[in-house]
Amino acid sequence: MSLHVVMGFGPAGAATARLLAEQGRSVRVVTTSGRRPEPGIEHIALDATDSRRLIEAAQGADAIYSCAAPPYPRWTSQWPPLASSARAAAEATGAVLVVLGNLYGYGPVDGPMTEKLPLAATGPKGRVRAAMWEQARSLHEQGRIKAVEVRASDFFGPGVTDGGHLAARVVPRVLRGKPVTTLGDPDAPHSWTYLPDVARALVEVAGEERAWGRAWHVPTQPALTTREMVDRLAAEAGAGPVAVRRLSPAVLGVVSVFSPLIRELKEIRYQFDRPFVVDSSAYEAEFTVRATPVDEQVGATVGWWRERLGATGPVSGAADV
Repeated sequence: MSLHVVMGFGPAGAATARLLAEQGRSVRVVTTSGRRPEPGIEHIALDATDSRRLIEAAQGADAIYSCAAPPYPRWTSQWPPLASSARAAAEATGAVLVVLGNLYGYGPVDGPMTEKLPLAATGPKGRVRAAMWEQARSLHEQGRIKAVEVRASDFFGPGVTDGGHLAARVVPRVLRGKPVTTLGDPDAPHSWTYLPDVARALVEVAGEERAWGRAWHVPTQPALTTREMVDRLAAEAGAGPVAVRRLSPAVLGVVSVFSPLIRELKEIRYQFDRPFVVDSSAYEAEFTVRATPVDEQVGATVGWWRERLGATGPVSGAADV
């Protein structure tokens, strides 16, 4: 039975590990704190920046999935050593390194984003993400490792909570019929990548040698505005129309004084102030994974949140989230 090592057990890491287990693969998840075993998944605790220990954990692996992510305000300091350790493990074991990436590396662009765009990010988070892939790609081209990157837009779907722009700050409020506040222009087209599609793409490219050595965009449905997505969520929840309000720059400035997360989000305001559209046609022309229909995405997401909150319908009389 082939061994697959998943670094991180956040939404993407958990979805990937569970998909692999469902397929009958042997799965080992590496996290700092570890977890109790679950069917088909071994959890081990180690500091993944310790390349020696990560190499030991990845011995015999066919693939290493780099899905771990430091806290958002510490990306620039903590991600480079984590990525370096993953590359070292791939080189030492011969496992293909499957990197979960995002679209920050492109920086602000005009028009849909394709994989052919240069990595021209102007902010520190975008630059660090771009550098991580460039280093992996360079090692791949030297024949020292096998590497592929899968880039997703903003995660959406079951399992996505605090880190999602259509998650903890939105869906519980929609279920309660409460107004939703957005980071940028709620009427700007925006690509939302469904989390189960992320996992399916990561697993697919791991086994496709022709995918290696470059980056691919996760199959993603055509862009919808935040307002359109909220309307769909509200309709699915039976909550009636929900007001969508834009967080003003002045309020954002005040909030950022007290919130490190909001302060860090200033770097990516462009992603919500203007169209932010991903083109995944290159992936779809080569491989089999397709984006889940939006109605299915919305239905599964509302159902997951209802179960999480213990709600069977629109919640009334509950405290604001």
